[in-house]
Amino acid sequence: MRFFLDLWQNDPLKCAVFSWIAAQALKVLLTLWVDRRLDWRRCFGMGGMPSSHAAFVFSLMVMIGLREGTGTVAFALAFALAAVVIYDAMGVRAETGRQGAVLNRLLREVLVEGQPITEKKLKELVGHSPIEVAGGILVGTVMVLIMT
Repeated sequence: MRFFLDLWQNDPLKCAVFSWIAAQALKVLLTLWVDRRLDWRRCFGMGGMPSSHAAFVFSLMVMIGLREGTGTVAFALAFALAAVVIYDAMGVRAETGRQGAVLNRLLREVLVEGQPITEKKLKELVGHSPIEVAGGILVGTVMVLIMT
């Protein structure tokens, strides 16, 4: 029980969690605004605007920098973590999304006697564009400003 109480007292971690929640909630609202449909799956889905991954790690890094200083080992670890996660969100995961789109197109075009080869679509929305990552960084920054 003490472990969870200690976690709740950890302001950088709390800010990161709230940044993630805010980014996921914004995905639902943006889908409602742009596509005119309410899609609650966006609360838990990967990909899309803004990047909750970027919001989480960026706000964690900034809060650690503000609380402990940018010359600390904790900040160096947070910076490295943020760099890897953001790079992954834009690079590897985005490429996986492009591959999913190509495979889905092939599955639509290649039919066996009028039936699709598979009925299960591959997930295409797994990576982030640079603008989606920037949106996540903006959400993380706003949460830091709110919580400091």
